[in-house]
Amino acid sequence: MSAPRPISEDDLQAYVDEALSSTRREEVEAYLAAHPEEARRIGGYVADRAALRAALGAIAEEPIPPELGLRALIEARRTRQAYWRPAIAAAAVLVIGGLAGWTARGVVAPPINGVGALSREAADNYRVYASDAHRPVEIGPAQKAELVRWVSNRVSSSVEVPDLQAAGYRFIGGRLVSTPHGPAALFIYDDAQGLRLAVMVRPMRLEKNTAMSEHAEDGLSGVSWATDGIGYSLVGPTPSAMLHPLADDVRRQVERHL
Repeated sequence: MSAPRPISEDDLQAYVDEALSSTRREEVEAYLAAHPEEARRIGGYVADRAALRAALGAIAEEPIPPELGLRALIEARRTRQAYWRPAIAAAAVLVIGGLAGWTARGVVAPPINGVGALSREAADNYRVYASDAHRPVEIGPAQKAELVRWVSNRVSSSVEVPDLQAAGYRFIGGRLVSTPHGPAALFIYDDAQGLRLAVMVRPMRLEKNTAMSEHAEDGLSGVSWATDGIGYSLVGPTPSAMLHPLADDVRRQVERHL
């Protein structure tokens, strides 16, 4: 009979999420019984999950807004694909004709790693959540400490909510979002006119320290950068030149907490 597999951090997180088979769950419980410090840490995560379920139970029963339904998301994906299809076809013609080579790749294909990917992920999540008039966030400002603890646990890094009040933007809440590079925190703000900005935060496997870069596409602008292995992207329907001072402020706040 082979020995049980060692218990990994993935197993512990799956235990918190109740995503283990019954056999593996028993193995994790035996491991926790033999490791009191780990049991206390994981017990804290379980308690956080239970508290979030209790706080968000009523929300879970609400109907899904039409813009977040499967049909709307599929249509949004088709729109993005249609946007890129002419450029891809044009690039293929150039490559076949010998008029373009590897230099065309950066123009044709969306970035898949680094700060470029972070910028696109932030913009995509802004379009899905910050534009939702009914439920843009999962946890509101009254539960900010709970939100910070939750997203910090899930992204495995200490995360702080930037304060943009001095610039006229109040924090309206946040949520955990999914990206191709793992979970990320999304914090959302609005001003007196209802204009919304979002700050997305996630760990960076590549480009762990980068200067700020501006980006704009389809009516959204943003400023993205990375500091000590954590990426930040400030996004909104505002020119990048106007977002940059806010991004500078966010970066100063982040560096004060390092």
